[in-house]
Amino acid sequence: MAQLFPRGSNAYARISIVVVLVVVGTGLTILLNTNRLHYTSDVLVAKKQPVPFSHKHHVAGVGLDCRYCHTSVEESSFANIPPVETCMTCHSQIWTESPLLEPIRESYRTGNPIEWVRIHDLPDFVYFNHSIHVHKGIGCQTCHGQVDQMPLMWKVNTLNMEWCLECHRAPEKYVRPREEVFNMAWKPMDERGHVVSQALLGAQLVQDYDINPSTDCSTCHR
Repeated sequence: MAQLFPRGSNAYARISIVVVLVVVGTGLTILLNTNRLHYTSDVLVAKKQPVPFSHKHHVAGVGLDCRYCHTSVEESSFANIPPVETCMTCHSQIWTESPLLEPIRESYRTGNPIEWVRIHDLPDFVYFNHSIHVHKGIGCQTCHGQVDQMPLMWKVNTLNMEWCLECHRAPEKYVRPREEVFNMAWKPMDERGHVVSQALLGAQLVQDYDINPSTDCSTCHR
């Protein structure tokens, strides 16, 4: 009986199986890690805004405290975007003719809010409360980065679940004294002003602040 398949058919079949497994494995790896990629998470991407607001100028230059604009951050689950009335507290007196600030003045005149481009955008199925993190000693810088050095705002962390769990599982690595939460230049120090280990200070603060973060699904997915 004549041979139906060429002599190399078995080898071709084995190679095909290996190729399929490699392709499928690579595809699954890419798919499962998509949310970790900076390209898909917009990490380090400064987005164009209706008004080119500079945190670097207002925080590092002028010396504004975070709470001057984000007034609800200590009491609310979210950090509010300031109304234009806050901007006009200063800009009704300075830079009154600047074309860059015309959207602010127009919004103030008409009452129509400015449509800012959201930078830190959590999915709708995720619950996050700013106030509890602030009161437990998690600094703005920990999540938002060195905001006082950002001419335009960008995201420094992916905000994915894995990143959140890193802190919830080891809060001593990130917690700081409550009075230093809004200090962008803070370093771990003892009461005498000597630099200390974050691990040692953090462990003490976790105990002092009664920090016991949950990693249960229902904590963030309600």
